[in-house]
Amino acid sequence: MKKDKLEVVRGSDNPFRDIGSPNADTKLLKADLSGKIIDILDKKGWSQRQASKETGIDQADICRIRNADLKGFTIDRLVKILNNLNYTVEVTVRPNRRRTRVAVHASV
Repeated sequence: MKKDKLEVVRGSDNPFRDIGSPNADTKLLKADLSGKIIDILDKKGWSQRQASKETGIDQADICRIRNADLKGFTIDRLVKILNNLNYTVEVTVRPNRRRTRVAVHASV
């Protein structure tokens, strides 16, 4: 059996950019925010129904966030959900040392 050599490629801090996805920075920010929403809901132990009641967001939308189906979500809407969970979102914009592009990071 012939062994194929794998090429190892170091990725950036944004997997969406690495695969050439359009709007990579926006997609990464939305993924970070939705990941934090999932973490908070898991720590609270809330069902989708309870999360819907507490956040004012439809239960189907909570399900979509959990399934990483973020096409219909804006950054603004994800921030609103975090605000409804009593969290504040801070966005930091700084030059990216590895590229000439600007890196955007959010912390909750």
